[in-house]
Amino acid sequence: MQRIVVLAGGVGGARFLQGLKSAAPDADVTVIGNTGDDIHLFGLKICPDLDTVMYTLGGGINEKQGWGRAEESFTVKAELADYGVGPEWFGLGDRDFATHIVRTQMLGAGYSLSAVTEALCARWQPGVRLIPMTDDRVETHVAVSDGEGERRAIHFQEYWVRLRASVDAHAVVPVGADQAQPAPGVLEAIGDADVILFPPSNPVVSVGTILAVPGIREAIADAGVPVVGLSPIVGDAPVHGMADKVLAAVGVEATAAAVARHYGSGLLDGWLVDTVDSAAVPSVEEAGIRCRAVPLMMTDVEATAQMAREALTLAEEVRA
Repeated sequence: MQRIVVLAGGVGGARFLQGLKSAAPDADVTVIGNTGDDIHLFGLKICPDLDTVMYTLGGGINEKQGWGRAEESFTVKAELADYGVGPEWFGLGDRDFATHIVRTQMLGAGYSLSAVTEALCARWQPGVRLIPMTDDRVETHVAVSDGEGERRAIHFQEYWVRLRASVDAHAVVPVGADQAQPAPGVLEAIGDADVILFPPSNPVVSVGTILAVPGIREAIADAGVPVVGLSPIVGDAPVHGMADKVLAAVGVEATAAAVARHYGSGLLDGWLVDTVDSAAVPSVEEAGIRCRAVPLMMTDVEATAQMAREALTLAEEVRA
C-alpha cells in the first residue's frame, strides 16, 4: 500500500485531497493540517483548516463556498449580535458551533489537539488520517499599517476575513511556531512515507506555517522520498484566495516559478505548473527541481484527480 503524506491548508488542500482519494483510493494518506489559522472566539477554540479538511472529506462541507457546514443556519450568530457580542465578521454557523464546543470541552478536559482531532474524525470518517501540525498553540499574525502609517499586528483571520487582504502585509509571523513541537505521529508519518505532496495551498500561511514548526522541514528534507508540489499560482495570480498579498510580504513574486524557488530544491524534488505557465518549466528545472506543465484548475473532482495522478507520476519519475 502506498503511503502518502500531504501538507494541507484549508479550501485548496481539502479539494486536492478529494481528488487524491479518487486517484489513489487504496493509498494510506496522512494529512498534516495547518493550525496557524486557529483562533479563539466566543470562548471556543476554532480550527478552520482542520475542520475544512474534515468536513470536505466527510461530506459535510458547504460545497459552494468551500468552507463551513452544508445546510447551515446562523441563529446563534444573530443572537450574539443582538447582545452586542462580536466579532460579527467571523461567520460561525450553528452546526459549526457544535464542533468547536466539543473541541473546546475536550481540550479543557486535558486532551491534546491531536487526540481531539482524531475523536472528531471518528464521526466524519474522512478516509485519511488527519493530524494537526502541532498540539501547541501557534497563531499566524500579519503586520499591517494603520491610517497614520504605524504598524500593528493583527490575527491572520482578521486580515483575511475582515479586511479581505485589502491592505498591504508587511510581515507574516507564525507566532509560537519556533517553540512548538510536531504533534505525535507527524514525524513518524513523514519518515514512513513513500511520497510527500504539497497541494496548491497557500505557500506562506498554510504549507509555510507547517514547515515553520521545528523538525518538520528537516524531516521532509531527510525523508529520502520524492517531494512534489503543485503550484497555487496560475498565470501569475492565485487560483483561490489572496496568496499574492502574503507572498509579497515575504519577498516572493506571485509566479509559479518563484513559489517553487521559495520552497527550494533542498525540499522539493518535483513541481507542477499549469499549462499556461509552461514557459516557467526551464526556470524551475534550472533551480534543480524537476518540473512539468499540466492543467491545474480544480474544476471538479475528476479534474483534481488527474492533477493528483500527475503529481504521483512525477514522483515516480523523480524516484527512478
